[in-house]
Amino acid sequence: MGAARIGSALALLIALPPAFAGETLDRIAKTGKVVIANREASIPFSYVADGHPIGYSIDICRGIVEGIKAALKRPDLRVEFFQVTSDTRIPAIKDGKADLECGSTTNNAERRKQVGFTIPHFIAGSRMLVRADSGIKNWVDLRDKTIVTTKGTTNAKTIMARNDVRSLNIKLIEAEDHSRSYEMVQNRSADAFAMDDVLLFGLRAAATKPTDFAVVGDLLSVEPYSVMFSKTDFALKAIVDKEMARLIDNGEIAKLYEKWFMRPIPPKNANLGMPMSALLRDSLRYPSDKVADGF
Repeated sequence: MGAARIGSALALLIALPPAFAGETLDRIAKTGKVVIANREASIPFSYVADGHPIGYSIDICRGIVEGIKAALKRPDLRVEFFQVTSDTRIPAIKDGKADLECGSTTNNAERRKQVGFTIPHFIAGSRMLVRADSGIKNWVDLRDKTIVTTKGTTNAKTIMARNDVRSLNIKLIEAEDHSRSYEMVQNRSADAFAMDDVLLFGLRAAATKPTDFAVVGDLLSVEPYSVMFSKTDFALKAIVDKEMARLIDNGEIAKLYEKWFMRPIPPKNANLGMPMSALLRDSLRYPSDKVADGF
C-alpha cells in the first residue's frame, strides 16, 4: 500500500465519529498513553538494558507513536511498556493490554486471523545456535539429539517437519523465552537452539565469549517481522501503515538498521555486523503490508 493511498484511508477513517474509530485509538485517547508490548531478550529488536526497553523495533514504534500523536492531536501522549513473551504477545494485543507489539514477531497467515500487521521492517531466516565444540553443522547432525526453541514461535512446526522428513528422532523442548532457550545451550541441557538467525546472532554477540557459540544450518524458513496491533482497529492500522511508509521513504529505517545491526549496541557494545540483506532491501523499495503465506 503506497503512502498516498494510506494517507487517503487515514483521512477517511479518522474523520469518523469516535464510536467507529476503533477500540485501540479510543483507549489511547482516553488514557493519554500508548502501551508498547516489549520483549526481554530479542536482541537487537526489543530487549531490556539498564532497566529500559531498547532496540530496532522499539525505535520504529517510537516513530509510529509520533504519528498517533499527530493524528489524534495529542502531543501529550506518553509511552508505557508492557513486557511480553513469545507466548503472551498475541493475547496482550487481543485483550487490550498493549496497543502495539514491538518485538520480533513474524507476520504469517495463522496470526493474521487474530491480529493486524503493518509493513515488515525485517526479514529473518530460521537457523540454530550451537556450542562451537558440538560438531553440529547442519540439521542432519541433530539425529537423536535435543533441540530447544521458544514457546509460541513459528519454529517448532518447522523443526518437526524437518524431523519427520529426515527421521532424525529429535527431542524438542519449548522454553518460555529466548533467554531460557539460550541458557539451555549454555549449560548443555540442549544441543541446539532453533530460532530466527538474527536473534541468534544477537545472543551470540552478547555472550561473555562469543567464540564459544556458532550459528549454523541451512535456512528452514523466511520470516518477515512486523509491528503487531488490533485486527479490528482500521483507523489505527491506517496510521501505523502511513508512519511505516514515511519511515521507509525518508530513509529513517535505513539509519535505524545501521544503528542496530552495524554498530556497537548496549549493554556490551557488541556489533552484530549484519549488512542489510538483498531480500529486505528489495522489500523496502516496494513497501507493502501484504506478505505471501509461507513467505
